[in-house]
Amino acid sequence: MKYCVKISYDGSKFYGFQRQKDKITVQGELEKALGIINKGMVEIKGAGRTDVGVHAYGQVVHFNLDFDIPPERLKEALASIVRPYIDILECKQVDSSFHARFSVKSKEYVYKIWRGNYDPCKYSYYLMYDKDLNVDKLRECAEVFKGKHNFHNFVSGFRDNYNGEIFNIEVVEENETVLLVFKGKSFYRYMVRNIVGAMLSYNEGKVNLETIQKMVNDSDFNYQLPTALANGLYLSKINYD
Repeated sequence: MKYCVKISYDGSKFYGFQRQKDKITVQGELEKALGIINKGMVEIKGAGRTDVGVHAYGQVVHFNLDFDIPPERLKEALASIVRPYIDILECKQVDSSFHARFSVKSKEYVYKIWRGNYDPCKYSYYLMYDKDLNVDKLRECAEVFKGKHNFHNFVSGFRDNYNGEIFNIEVVEENETVLLVFKGKSFYRYMVRNIVGAMLSYNEGKVNLETIQKMVNDSDFNYQLPTALANGLYLSKINYD
């Protein structure tokens, strides 16, 4: 039987999502737990790979089991094994055509910036930002990235295709927190973190909007900007409709 589960996890406790030899990863822990339930090896496929330190509220994975188990029972059994740093939010059976990655219509990421007094207990979950933060400048810069673009200058590593589409970047103020909410079709390695780095560089006056615009419009334009830390990034939602 084929199942789909939505999960959340604390990325500070794992060496990323993807299974790695001799490293504690989200995929590795889920596969070990499912192997116990299935009494045999289980391979999972995720909607996306999060890097070291990146968190999730709404990651989605699918897998096959050798027998039929009610989704609610599977949810409870799996959660009892993978907690405390992973939780199972939803579980359901899906048909053979469903794929956690290839069936995705859009994704949502949230980047959290803390602009209050330094708090070591928040360090793993926010970008601690001790400079003035002008949300109007962040919104102005966000407009540059909306739409369909070649994001080559904002992606780490080699790919055959760097094309993607960002539907919206919303800047939300919540007391001492500023949230950058990204909604789009395709997000590649370090892409959100590199865009956040560009937005903060513009906020600090270290780069002008014309240079960022050229980085978006000209994939051959070689210009480096900082990459924002992983600890403020959350994979918040996967949409299949």
